[in-house]
Amino acid sequence: MFSSFTTFSVPFSIPRYFRARPSVQVAIKPVKVHDVETQHDTRARTLKHLLKLNHVNHSIFYHHLQFDNHMPHILGSAYLWGAQEDHLNKVYDKESKELEKWQDSPNEVSTYDWRDYLGDRRYQRAYVDFFEDELVLNGYNWPKVIDKYLFQGKEPLINCLVAGLGHPLIHLGYAYELSSRELAMEALGLSATSYSFLHKYLDNASYTKTLTYQIDSPLDILRRVAADDRFNGLFNSPGGNNMDILLSNHEDLLLEHWNAWQMVDAKKQFQDSQHAATALLVATHESKSNEYDFFLVHLLTTNHAVRVLLPVVPVQFHVSLIRQWWLLVLMVYVSQLRPCIVEDLVHQFDLAERDWAWVKKRAIEGQWAMDAHYVKALRAMMEAAKTWGDENKFYLKAAVKFADSFRGWGGFKPLDPARIV
Repeated sequence: MFSSFTTFSVPFSIPRYFRARPSVQVAIKPVKVHDVETQHDTRARTLKHLLKLNHVNHSIFYHHLQFDNHMPHILGSAYLWGAQEDHLNKVYDKESKELEKWQDSPNEVSTYDWRDYLGDRRYQRAYVDFFEDELVLNGYNWPKVIDKYLFQGKEPLINCLVAGLGHPLIHLGYAYELSSRELAMEALGLSATSYSFLHKYLDNASYTKTLTYQIDSPLDILRRVAADDRFNGLFNSPGGNNMDILLSNHEDLLLEHWNAWQMVDAKKQFQDSQHAATALLVATHESKSNEYDFFLVHLLTTNHAVRVLLPVVPVQFHVSLIRQWWLLVLMVYVSQLRPCIVEDLVHQFDLAERDWAWVKKRAIEGQWAMDAHYVKALRAMMEAAKTWGDENKFYLKAAVKFADSFRGWGGFKPLDPARIV
C-alpha cells in the first residue's frame, strides 16, 4: 500500500504526447520603452493628450464596425520617428475626420459573462468600459489587467491576437512601447471583439498535425506554397474575403504548410521571420507604377508587434505567438494570390547614398507621412535592423526602396470592403 508521498519508478516509458513540453524562450532584448505618462517634454505631453483624446472621443471600430481606428498607430509611429508636436496635432486632425464617436453597446459586460460576447464588435464600448473598471480595481496597474485577461484561462485571448488582420496584436505592441494604459485597455477591447475561430488552431493541439515535410526557413516554405498547384484557381482576385473561404474549404492544405515550420532554433527562426516579413512587402513589388499590397503590409507590422511583445509576455506563449503570426502569413499570402518573392529586388537596390536619416525624413515629412501603414512599415524595418544588425543593409535597402517607390495601397477585391477574420 502506497502513501501519497511514496516514490516509485514507472516500468514503462510515457508516450511523447503525454509529456509536458518545455516552454521555448525567444530571448531578445526589449525595445526601448517611451513612457509618455511620465515624460515631461512637450512632444511626450502632446502625444499623451492626443492618445487620451482619441480614447475618449473615438470608437475602436467604425464604418459599420468594419474598419479599425489607426489613430494610436500613426501617432505612436510618428512620435517614435521624432515628429514634433505640430506634426502630431496635424495627424490627429486628419485622422479624426473619418473616425466615429462611441456608440452604446446592447448591454454591459461583467466578470461573470465577459466571455459570452467575444467576437461581437457591437460590444466594443462595453468591453473597453469593463476593462477600464478592472484597471481601477487593480490600482491602475495595466500590466496586471493584461495578465489576467490575456494570458489566463483555458483559452486565453493571446491565442487569437491575429484575428482582425492582426490589429489587436499591433495595438498591444504600441501599448507596451509607449507604456500607455489607454492603449492597453483598447488592445484588450480589440482582442475581445475581434476574437474568432482562429483561436482553435493554437488552443487545440489536434491542429498541430503530422508533418508532411519540415523546413526551418519561412521564406523557403512560402516558395513551396507558391509552387503548390493545389492552390491554383482558388480565387479570381486578391482580397480579404478569400481568407474565410480558404480556411472553410482548404484548411488541411493550409495547415500542411503551417505545420512545416517547426521551432528548432526559435530565436534564429524569429530573426528569419523578420526578414521574411520585410521581403513579403518589398520583394514582391516590381514596378514603380504598382501600388503596394495592403494586406502584406500587415504581415510586417504584426511581426514588429511580436518582436515588441516577446520580451514581455510569459515564456509559455512565445512559440504560440510566433505560430499564430505564421498562420496569418499563410492565410494572407494565399489569399493575395501568392505573389513571387524576389529578394534580389532588395539586395540589388541602389541606395544612392540614402540612409536611415533619409527614411526618417520621408516618414514624417514626405508625401505619405499621414498614411498610418506607410509610417508603421518604415519603422518596423528600422527596428528589425536595430534588433539584428544590418550588415548587408537588407533592411535599409528595403526601407529606402519602399519609401522611394510607394504610390499607395492595392490588393483589394473590387467593391468588397468585407470584414476580415
